[in-house]
Amino acid sequence: MTASYDNPPHLTARATVVVLPGRGEDASVYERLGVRLAFDAYRVRVLDDPNRDPAATEAAVKALLADEDAAAPHVLLGSDTGALFAALLVAQGSVAVDGLILSGLPVDRAPDGTPDWDAELAIRTTCPTHQNRLANDADFQRGALWNAPPSDWVEGAKPAAISIPVLGVHGAADTLSTVDDVRGWYGQLPHGELVSIADTAHDALNNQTHRTAATVVVAFLERLRLGADLPAIATVEVRS
Repeated sequence: MTASYDNPPHLTARATVVVLPGRGEDASVYERLGVRLAFDAYRVRVLDDPNRDPAATEAAVKALLADEDAAAPHVLLGSDTGALFAALLVAQGSVAVDGLILSGLPVDRAPDGTPDWDAELAIRTTCPTHQNRLANDADFQRGALWNAPPSDWVEGAKPAAISIPVLGVHGAADTLSTVDDVRGWYGQLPHGELVSIADTAHDALNNQTHRTAATVVVAFLERLRLGADLPAIATVEVRS
């Protein structure tokens, strides 16, 4: 399944963003993000959780990026294990993109204990609207968060092998994969930055702070359009 969100017809697409969801998620989970980015004239394509069929997901990513309507720059955006898979594809040279956005990059462990729906919702998001969406999503796989990320993905997603610009967006209140857990991974990137979002759980793109996360994503995309060195686009001249 692919969900598509296009730039307004009177505006030229500013970039193409391919989104890879995380454990248990489907393409519809990122409707809110897709609509917001498309409103700002980004062309967005959202796939399903790559854990369901990694080979098919890789093929779909390649096909979407090869589309003649795929405006540059090309960006892979992943959440949870979707972020890990996106990093894997780039680290192994399987796909060629201009930038990576990784939200809630996971560590190689699952939550403690047995799957519990209320606990899963609390770990994923603090947004009541998004919690309700997950609860009523027939394609969402409950309990998938308790599956540890594939070990070959963890081993293959080597940060030192990723030379393109990378933005990490992470919930400061993420209890599944803490900021401290991933700080070292981002520190090994040749060209990366990690931004934490206050009062935000694991799904940094779908919390009550989703507007802040989207602002961080758009700022990165705008800088990437100016060059791989991500030149500054806003400078605080006075702070009192």
